[in-house]
Amino acid sequence: QLQLVESGGGLVQPGGSLRLSCAASSVTLDFYAIGWFRQAPGKEREGVICISSSGASTNYADSVKGRFTISRDNAHNTVYLQMNSLKPEDTAVYYCAAAAALPKNTATLDALSFDSWGQGTQVTVSS
Repeated sequence: QLQLVESGGGLVQPGGSLRLSCAASSVTLDFYAIGWFRQAPGKEREGVICISSSGASTNYADSVKGRFTISRDNAHNTVYLQMNSLKPEDTAVYYCAAAAALPKNTATLDALSFDSWGQGTQVTVSS
């Protein structure tokens, strides 16, 4: 069974940057689309960004376009979420998720498409 582990969260000042990692052990992520989702206190879970299994396609929420990027490092079986120009409204628990059944060039923010989820990592943007 695919197990995902997020890391890299923490406290950062507005305007700062963080890089989150989503890693898997024993199962290669090569054939999975990987998405990042977030949930702030009192709010619904939100799709943030996704990369297709091929790496050729990405999908971004409007709220993070131009600030967040996603990349795959197949050699290390890890997907990264680079977050720049962070804002207080980016504060949330961030989860990575894997989708096994999507076409190789499809990237979606629909949470129902994802089969496996990590435990989450807290990101707090505050001065």
